[in-house]
Amino acid sequence: MEKQLGKIIQLQKIADRRGNLTVAEQLKDVPFEIKRAYWVYDVPGGESRGGHAHKALYQLLVAMSGSFTVTLDDGTTKQQFLLNHPWEGLLITPGIWRTLDDFSSGAVCLCLASELYEPDDYIYDYQEFLKYKHV
Repeated sequence: MEKQLGKIIQLQKIADRRGNLTVAEQLKDVPFEIKRAYWVYDVPGGESRGGHAHKALYQLLVAMSGSFTVTLDDGTTKQQFLLNHPWEGLLITPGIWRTLDDFSSGAVCLCLASELYEPDDYIYDYQEFLKYKHV
């Protein structure tokens, strides 16, 4: 069985002829308390986002519009996820390196985070990440 580095979470999609609605409630749909939300958009063609890991932070990434690919890496295994539905979120646990690539035109990535911004929680150097993971 292949090791799973991330988990796609199905969020409630309420279909309505006037427009669909999706809900993400902390500790119900999202398995952590949401302390911060931010979004990434207007990513130029060919650019990447992410390129780091977190020591303690949990995240749920959602493609609010368009699509992008998330590559997760625990130091020994890599796994890719295509996010392209606003009713699905990718749960990323601490200690996982992530990169976001292949943004479609108009793509918007929403991130729900378990903690407030803390610079010391980030690992930006991949070799330091491997040391942190004892790989």
